[in-house]
Amino acid sequence: MVMVTADLCIIGAGSGGLSLASGAAQMGARVVLIEGGEMGGDCLNTGCVPSKALLAAAKAANNARSAGQFGIRTGEVNVDFAAVRDHVRATIARIEPHDSQERFEGLGVSVIRAYARFINPHEVEAADTRVRARRFVIATGSVAGVPNIPGLETIHYLTNETIFDLQVAPNHLIILGGGPIGLEMALAHRRLGCAVTVIEAFKALSRDDPEASAVVTGALRREGVTILEGAPLVRLTKTDADIEAILGNGDIVRGSHLLIAAGRSPALDKLDLNRAGVAFDPKGVKVGPNMRSITNRRVYAIGDVAGGAQFTHAAGAHAGVVIRQALFGLPSKAATVVPWVTYTEPELAQAGLTEAQARQTYGARAVVLRSDFDENDRALAERKDKGFVKVIAVSGRPVGATIVGPQAGELIAFWALAIAQRTKLSAIAGVILPYPTLSESAKRVAGAYFSDKLFANPRVKQVVRFIQRFVP
Repeated sequence: MVMVTADLCIIGAGSGGLSLASGAAQMGARVVLIEGGEMGGDCLNTGCVPSKALLAAAKAANNARSAGQFGIRTGEVNVDFAAVRDHVRATIARIEPHDSQERFEGLGVSVIRAYARFINPHEVEAADTRVRARRFVIATGSVAGVPNIPGLETIHYLTNETIFDLQVAPNHLIILGGGPIGLEMALAHRRLGCAVTVIEAFKALSRDDPEASAVVTGALRREGVTILEGAPLVRLTKTDADIEAILGNGDIVRGSHLLIAAGRSPALDKLDLNRAGVAFDPKGVKVGPNMRSITNRRVYAIGDVAGGAQFTHAAGAHAGVVIRQALFGLPSKAATVVPWVTYTEPELAQAGLTEAQARQTYGARAVVLRSDFDENDRALAERKDKGFVKVIAVSGRPVGATIVGPQAGELIAFWALAIAQRTKLSAIAGVILPYPTLSESAKRVAGAYFSDKLFANPRVKQVVRFIQRFVP
């Protein structure tokens, strides 16, 4: 057994772990990085990167089919599904070097390619190496949650870890789960020529603003995706030709493939956290706002495994929180404004509070401002005018923003900054933005806060008329 000592031992080489290892090593810390799977973790290999690459291919197919609305005539669109898979793999391959073991070893990180487990509160083992460190960071991410459904054990089902390996397009893809992953995969496969049925026990995109969610589900249905809401799946059976999904109301959905997209669970089972005295529950490691274990001060948890928002960008932000504490001894807490995006078409993005959350928190003080994309000239020119920007303001400052429409994921960045920095709506309304752009929606929605005060106030009109008597 080889003994290694370090300032920081990071378990998991996904987005959060890599960000932390890179920053800490370049600042002079002795860093050990342990990874039992692929470098880059879920995001690079089976999550964000391949899913967006697949969606890009699907968008290209859809653009070809819909070019007629611009007066462009194209022939029949033929999808080479194997070539699409190659595009996905090529995208991963282009990013892989940035996340590679060789790069991190070049930065001075000691990389161990094995699964780690705690043997006591201040040591872990990985293969034939024992690591003693001043601080440990659990960054093992999450795995697809697999529900306990009778008959599932007889089905060769897909998850995000396997769906990108398909060489032949599914004839009819059944997707269990109407969250972001489920709907993104539904749209991608529908545009690539597959029949798709989404089964959701409750409401699709239930975490998001209901009005915005309805815009997305309506768009998917118009493209031919069947979305069954309020439809619990009670049993699965396998026939010679199909998979049969039996719903609670007795209806049967038949398809060729089944994708499980019913949430994610923290990847903790290999770590032996009890030996380290680290408290955890089904949501993840129990941490405080500073990402530190509430029961073992040597241990931090970041990313999906920390029991909060399961986003790559959240994991990266958590890494910064740990660096400030573990390397510099400075107090630090995780940011409260974490935007998220569902990459359907239209996209749906959220930052800060939803309308319902704002009303619950602020009551009548919450003011809802809105600008529809059918009032935006750029959206009209590109025939992408479905959706809206909704901003919730309190005392002249935004506390939440919902965007559903073209490039919502890009547009939400402005509002995430404005909410985090408590920017006044007057400053947003006064900025000059280029025309015609989708970003003008921000200026328009901020200006709506002052419209009634300026245009519907009779006293303003009286003042203007009075001043005009003296202005030369």
